[in-house]
Amino acid sequence: MREFDVIGLGNSLVDILLELTDQEFAPLAFERGTMRLVDPPDQKRLIAAFADHEPRLVSGGSVANSVIACSQLGGRGAFVGCVGDDRYGLHYVEEFEALGIDFVNPPLVGETTGTCVSIITPDAERTMRTSLAVSSHLAARHVPAARVAAAGWLFVEGYVFANPSTGQHAIREAVRAAKAGGTKVALTCSDAFVPQAFGDPFREALAQSDLLFCNATEAVAVAGGADAAEAFAKLKGLVPAAVVTDGPNGAFVRFGGAEHHVPAFPCKPVDLTGAGDMFAGAFLYGVTHGVPAEKAARAANFLAMKVITQIGARLHHGAKEFWAQAVA
Repeated sequence: MREFDVIGLGNSLVDILLELTDQEFAPLAFERGTMRLVDPPDQKRLIAAFADHEPRLVSGGSVANSVIACSQLGGRGAFVGCVGDDRYGLHYVEEFEALGIDFVNPPLVGETTGTCVSIITPDAERTMRTSLAVSSHLAARHVPAARVAAAGWLFVEGYVFANPSTGQHAIREAVRAAKAGGTKVALTCSDAFVPQAFGDPFREALAQSDLLFCNATEAVAVAGGADAAEAFAKLKGLVPAAVVTDGPNGAFVRFGGAEHHVPAFPCKPVDLTGAGDMFAGAFLYGVTHGVPAEKAARAANFLAMKVITQIGARLHHGAKEFWAQAVA
């Protein structure tokens, strides 16, 4: 038996959740629903501008959220990322300790922790401004090969490809350690721009992966095709197993040689973020705990629905109960 079910590799970001009215949002002139990278000084100014609001701090990052979801369901998780020794970094490490997740790298002295200001507007859209700061320093030297080899699955975040001089080397090192240790590799696109802008290193990692997670837009960016179903069919030649989530249209799943289409659970979304992260974490929990892929995907869809009917990318209560309900 492996020490961990899943070890994640990704950007360690503290989510700063800000709920704004349309009147408060308008003067910012941000394009609604977008994610843009900003420098730490710009991020500081944005946070300071809404100092009178009560922002909520939640340790996140895409794959980190998936590892958290897996651990909330009872899985054993570890995470490879970089934080600084400022208040946000210490908050991050403490939260991971409280969740029982092995955060493998100590905070880096004198560095600024990455933050993602998530502005939630009344239309349930989330507009994000991300300052990667020290999270983008994640490099091959931060990857503990023995920890990777001690996990059933390595889960790699697509956003890390966006750092060619550091992140791409971290991914290569982690995949190498996984292959040497018999650890399976799961990859997430994170965003359609990742396979578009970093196609060669992405495809190099995909060729060594056992499972790809993507949404419909990302699947089309990777494999071509007109829609989720077509792209899903084309992925067959690129990776042994794949999950393509398609929002209200459910999810396409190929795993263990069998294919399924799993319908979505209808709901009224409040905040669309985190659905894909939750789906991936719950699905990986299921397949590492003997749950058939179709059933795991159905339960993952149910948990993703629960996430988007609340504010924030993580379920703070009830994950296990929702899982039990869906699997039954």
